Amino acid sequence: MTDSEGDVSDARRVVLLDFFPSGRSEGGPRGYERQPLGYGLGRDSFGLFEIVFEEDADVGIGDSVVVAPEAEREDIVDSWEIDHDDLSGGAESELEYVIREIVESEEDRFVDFFNDAQPITLRLHQLNLLPGIGEKLRNSIIDERKRKPFESFEELEGRVNGLHDAQDILVERIMEEIREEDLKYRLFARREDAE
Repeated sequence: MTDSEGDVSDARRVVLLDFFPSGRSEGGPRGYERQPLGYGLGRDSFGLFEIVFEEDADVGIGDSVVVAPEAEREDIVDSWEIDHDDLSGGAESELEYVIREIVESEEDRFVDFFNDAQPITLRLHQLNLLPGIGEKLRNSIIDERKRKPFESFEELEGRVNGLHDAQDILVERIMEEIREEDLKYRLFARREDAE
């Protein structure tokens, strides 16, 4: 099942990181002993999900599925949010690649972060939460975006002296937010049960 990019108001778009068509060998979660099982990453929230599928589900790694309220589900039996430590080894190995693909394919969304980032406190700015962005680089980004909003990663890196690999910086921060449960500030990865 592939999601249509239409209205998924209460739904979550999830990319499958790993899929076990016969379930997990050590037994299934929550009473779903041998049903197909997948691990996924939310495209919008970067939340991690465990998903139980119907026996005949036609899905695979890299597919996009919609985890929606029960009335709207097609071949999904159940799903719930999990912690990073609950991922399978295969899902863990795919995680960074999928995050990178999301950042690249939704460039406008992430370039807008650089255009819209705001102070968190008097001494801390959202931009400072990104790896390698100190006070000087933060001020350069803010000065440049005042002149004209950034339209692409290429333009951002070209206009801000010293900023290299903006996509890598974002991927690194998103990975940190997914792995670390106790971060005080989150920019991208939100736990749905914490909202």
